[in-house]
Amino acid sequence: MSKSIDRVRRSAEEHGLKIEIRRMGESTRTTEEAAQQCDCAVAQIVKSLIFEGGETGRLYLFLVSGSRQLNLAKASALVGEPLKRADPRRIREETGFAIGGVSPLAQPDTVRRYADRSLLAFDTVWAAAGAHDAVFSAEPAALLAAAKAESADIV
Repeated sequence: MSKSIDRVRRSAEEHGLKIEIRRMGESTRTTEEAAQQCDCAVAQIVKSLIFEGGETGRLYLFLVSGSRQLNLAKASALVGEPLKRADPRRIREETGFAIGGVSPLAQPDTVRRYADRSLLAFDTVWAAAGAHDAVFSAEPAALLAAAKAESADIV
């Protein structure tokens, strides 16, 4: 098992979130691939999007439903600075996750986390578990609590 997946598993346990990490054998990098592999609606896939603050350089994680788009103006207003896409190498170096496997869990304390409120409408959502083919399901409110993500209007 990869170190990234082990970190996700330990983080879930530490926060009382019972999950079963599934290796799908095929890519779950896109929302469509993930939904097909998880046998769920695209809207139930949690996209983990990392942006960089244009003034501070701080990293921000935005958890968004697979059927929605992050509203950059709303997200920028929420964090109080303009945002730009973070460099994939920096994401890997600072979070320990590669693009396509960025998990809402096991994020460093330096990364502030926000979640799209619409995720709370589902009984179950699916999120990346630290690798391009690893996922887990969770009840949305429990996932947001374990991820230490603030619910917000960001789409």
